[in-house]
Amino acid sequence: MKVPYKWLKDYVNVNVSPNELGDALTLSGSKVEEIITSGDEIQNVVTGKILKIEQHPDAEKLVICQVEVGEKEPVQIVTGANNMKEQDIVPVALHGSSLPGGLKIKKGKLRGIVSNGMMCSEEELGIATEEQVHGLMILPADTPIGKDIKEVLGLDNSVIDFEITSNRPDCLSVVGIARETAATLDLKYTMPDLNFNAKCKDNIEDNLKVEIKDKLCKRYMARGVKNIKIQDSPAWMQERLIQAGVRPINNIVDITNFVMLELGQPMHAFDVREITSNTIAVERAKDGEKFTTLDGVERELNSQILNIKDGDRTVGIAGIMGGLNSEVKEDTTGIIFECANFDGTNIRISSKNLGLRTEASGRFEKDLDPNLIETAMDRACNLVEELGAGEIMEGTIDVYPEKLEPHTLDVDYNWVNSFLGLNVSKEEMKACLDRLDLKTEINEDILHIFVPTFRCDVNIKEDVAEEVARIYGYNNVPSTLIKVSSVRTGKHKNQYLNDLVIEALLSSGLNESISYSFVSPKIFDKILLSEDSSLRNAIAIKNPLGEDFSIMRTTSIHSMMESLARNYSRNNSAARLFEIGKVYIPNEDANKIPEERNIVTIGMYGDCDYLDLKGVVENILGVLGINNATFARESENPTFHPGKTAAVSIKKQYMGIVGEIHPDVNDNYGMDERCYIAEINLDILFANANLERKYKALPKFPAVDRDIALLVKDEVLVQQIEDIIRKQGGSILEDVKLFDVYKGKQIPDGMKSVAYSILYRAEDRTLTDKEVTKVHDKILRALEFQLGAQLR
Repeated sequence: MKVPYKWLKDYVNVNVSPNELGDALTLSGSKVEEIITSGDEIQNVVTGKILKIEQHPDAEKLVICQVEVGEKEPVQIVTGANNMKEQDIVPVALHGSSLPGGLKIKKGKLRGIVSNGMMCSEEELGIATEEQVHGLMILPADTPIGKDIKEVLGLDNSVIDFEITSNRPDCLSVVGIARETAATLDLKYTMPDLNFNAKCKDNIEDNLKVEIKDKLCKRYMARGVKNIKIQDSPAWMQERLIQAGVRPINNIVDITNFVMLELGQPMHAFDVREITSNTIAVERAKDGEKFTTLDGVERELNSQILNIKDGDRTVGIAGIMGGLNSEVKEDTTGIIFECANFDGTNIRISSKNLGLRTEASGRFEKDLDPNLIETAMDRACNLVEELGAGEIMEGTIDVYPEKLEPHTLDVDYNWVNSFLGLNVSKEEMKACLDRLDLKTEINEDILHIFVPTFRCDVNIKEDVAEEVARIYGYNNVPSTLIKVSSVRTGKHKNQYLNDLVIEALLSSGLNESISYSFVSPKIFDKILLSEDSSLRNAIAIKNPLGEDFSIMRTTSIHSMMESLARNYSRNNSAARLFEIGKVYIPNEDANKIPEERNIVTIGMYGDCDYLDLKGVVENILGVLGINNATFARESENPTFHPGKTAAVSIKKQYMGIVGEIHPDVNDNYGMDERCYIAEINLDILFANANLERKYKALPKFPAVDRDIALLVKDEVLVQQIEDIIRKQGGSILEDVKLFDVYKGKQIPDGMKSVAYSILYRAEDRTLTDKEVTKVHDKILRALEFQLGAQLR
């Protein structure tokens, strides 16, 4: 927000320099980006009147101009510009002058004709706006001749550029900054003149009707002006607009821009001849509707965009830009002033969708005060009258369905002092708030504050404390030590368990990897997930960086495979990695946030097999005190090898998967090595963790060790055998260890030999051979009956 220093002084009698003012306002919360003092590089450039224009005898595109610059004799200048005419007043850079960018102007010859200087454009003077302008800068006809251009254009003026935060739309205006300046420097500010007389006896309410058909429009006001005289704005208004970065166009358009900059409320003017239905309606556009805006660009609209319509015909995009079909023209004799308030979020989205950001949309998207509309409309009518641009019609159309009222806040001044670490009296606090137009009454220790509607950011007691602090002066707040007592509470249980898991993984020889939770939808095909898999139901990101990061992952297998493939592609012969991260499972209720599951993923390749991976998982189970986990064959998961994969469960609750990756998945990632991955749900692990450790005395009685070798079918799982042994062994069974699995010539086809070492011990006596044999035989019978096992 650029605020010319001279314009600011129209409303508040500033008694400090621009630099001092910038420092003071920054300290009070209105951050100053920079202070621009223009014109320093411009020297010896004056205003001149073109007396005569002649064609250059030897150049078709050049003309010879005789220009009066206040000296006795006119100066001759040769130029290639073609937008000027005789009697126009233009900036003239004389011999020996300098322009922005270090350009030096000297007299010389162009195609044999002497040229004693150069006539300048806005760009050459360094004051061009974003809008492209061709040709010389044409000054108002009443501009004095021979005057320094810096004095005429106010280029010796300082312009303060503010960075206004989105919660302070009231500061997006010169008056708003004047209010802040007055509060900061403890001065008084004045509002611009809002008085006018409706000289035209015609009433706009007899000729026009306004309908708000969508709640996105909070208020709409219209007034009429007849007997319009389209002409240039006076020099003082053009100067103000130029300094603020806006190009003057004509008196009516300049009035709307001036009011927007002065008060912060965008306005628009329609040519009354183009409003043929006598009804202005505010409603949404139709999908695919085409509309040409004032910049001459045809745009495609959609049903989320709010339009201003003349009956069924669109004449403007609400809050963004008017239409070319209703612009004010040179022969316009009557206008309708529009002043409205729209939903900020909708304007922001519409502006982004259209790729069209304007001064108006930049203000509307921050949710302006709807009560500012009448002030802005009165000011526009006042300027029309002041400039003699037309006659104001009687009547005002004001559609305001839900009026926004001021609200009040009650705040204990003792709390404010405690919160800020100050010792400020309630009277001082009242003075600080009054200076900001937050009128305050004191009732014992309570500050009763009347919050005007333009201060949409003051809603809670902390907001009041902030206002007091910034006007009292942050630099006046004493430095104090924080009054807190810190108590070391230790880590949360799950944090402690997480550390145990990491330590177990590191001690197993693994390295930690980290990957993004954002993935591509293509990963599901890459890991061969079936089309009906619930894991394909992923959460889409509204504004992704690209397709490769467009959804939240529902499985971490892809992330681990990418990490392994990256190591493999860099010629690492082996890799042992783990990642602790999250997967995101959509909630059945779309209005609720997704379920975030904590997952530990283990991956490895090179000089390893399934049992290495299973051993790492068992290490995790061991440190967490989980001894009831089961591994069951898993052959239905298409990502894994059907014969080398196990599902891990606790108390029949599925916890994860451990196994070798399917060869086809390996190929999809460019891997020739066998890969092994485990994906385990940490939340279930932590819920079943048991860190309680009980002391167990050393055994007093000897143990009895018996070995058995069994012939069983290939499909019989070791887990099944161990479960039967433990169940039948009873209280005297101490331990079971598998020490051999064999298949060879001595073993029939479809069979395998498994050998166990079984340890028996009683805590209160020495076991007899008879007792051990009885239990041992019971185990063998159960194995034979349930699994068809044969003792070798």
